[in-house]
Amino acid sequence: MDENFPRDLFTEAGYDIHTHGQKTYNGVAVASRIAFDDTRRGLPLLPDSMEDEQARYIEVDIGHFTMAGLYLPNGNPVTGDDGEMHPKLVYKLDWFRRLIARADELNQSGRPILFTGDFNIIPAENDCWDIDVWRGDALHHPATLDAWRRLNWLGYTDAWRAFHPNAIAYSFWDYQGGAWQKDHGIRIDHVLTNAEASDRLVAVGIDKQPRGNDRASDHTPVWAQLSL
Repeated sequence: MDENFPRDLFTEAGYDIHTHGQKTYNGVAVASRIAFDDTRRGLPLLPDSMEDEQARYIEVDIGHFTMAGLYLPNGNPVTGDDGEMHPKLVYKLDWFRRLIARADELNQSGRPILFTGDFNIIPAENDCWDIDVWRGDALHHPATLDAWRRLNWLGYTDAWRAFHPNAIAYSFWDYQGGAWQKDHGIRIDHVLTNAEASDRLVAVGIDKQPRGNDRASDHTPVWAQLSL
């Protein structure tokens, strides 16, 4: 819930905060030392898209930049008991369709655009410790990968991969099965930049250290530095 977010800790440290939360596991937030010019919550619905009350998308304008923070649905299980596509994967793909539409719309503005967050997508085999374990999973499902490609074809760049074309690094290690200790990770947290933002990229990295802390998140930070 938005009221449970530790907003005072951020504002006292000099950050402007915009949140979109709910009483579940979902929620996104943006913190900035530069005041927001405008803020928006939620992806616009398409004429034929399903209703959506989940708090998974937030958008802010900061100077000439527009940045979106997102938590794309997981999508598992892939199939239901009837053998058809499970409603959770249907929801993921519909949400992704709306994201693509919004990315296309924002890209027409001429502003530098960034999409950041947990995409729940393993883009390629070298983004996973063992792709055979994940093949067919909603994170590496053919329909998910097709949507990822359509988003990239709009002119958006996977910023980390652009800077590290042959590297292997992960942003997520499950709590189960000693995944962290075995380095059985996957790269599912991404920064996507349109052409205007890509031109301003200075460095992109994954900070693995926080995942080794006590009571750590199963995700670790992915960061990008851009010139103003």
